[in-house]
Amino acid sequence: MTQAHAEGAPGAHSGLSAAARGWLFFRRWLANPLEMGSIVPSSPVLGRKIAEVVRAGPPGPILELGAGTGAITRALLDGGISPWRLTVIEIVPEMAEVLSRSFPGVTVICGDAWNLSDILDPALHGTIGSVVCGIPLVLLPREKQASLIEAIETVAPGQGFLHYTYCITSPLPIRVHGLQGRRVAWTPLNIPPASVWHYRRAGA
Repeated sequence: MTQAHAEGAPGAHSGLSAAARGWLFFRRWLANPLEMGSIVPSSPVLGRKIAEVVRAGPPGPILELGAGTGAITRALLDGGISPWRLTVIEIVPEMAEVLSRSFPGVTVICGDAWNLSDILDPALHGTIGSVVCGIPLVLLPREKQASLIEAIETVAPGQGFLHYTYCITSPLPIRVHGLQGRRVAWTPLNIPPASVWHYRRAGA
C-alpha cells in the first residue's frame, strides 16, 4: 500500500485532461470489466446527486471507495466538500496516481478497500461521517459483499454507506446482509441511468 497526500489550493484540478482520464478509464475497463462496473465514468449529474446527499449527511471526514479517475471525487469538491475532509481509496496504482495529481489537498490511498482498518489512518476510525462506495458490489459474490460491509462498519460504525449503482432495484440483498436500505437519489441522465442507495446495519 502506498499513500499520497497532495497539498495545494482547495478545489484545484490539475493532472490529466478529461480526455486522458476517459482513455485511462476505458483501458482499465478493457483490462477488468468487473472491477470497473461501467464502460464510462459516472456523469456530472450523478456526481451532483451524490454531493447533495453527502452535504446533507453527518459532519466529519468523508471516505470514497473505488474512486477510479475521480468523477465523483470532483463532484464532491465542486459541490462544496473541503478537500481536507476527503480520503479516497483506489486499488489501481495508475488511477491512484492520477487522483493524487488531480486533487490537491485530498488524501489518496492506493490500496484494497477490504483492508480499510489497516490502510486507513487510525485517527479516522470512528470519526467518518459519510462513506461513498463506487465499487460494483452487485457483480461480487455475497461473501465478498459481506466482507466489505464489515470492513466499512469497522471504521465507520453505525454510519452505513452510500452506494451508486446502475441496477433498477437494490444491488445488495438487504435481508441476506442484515441491512436497512433505501434509494436516496436517482437520475435518468447518467449513462446508464443510476441510483444512489444508503445502507446501514438493521437496528443501527
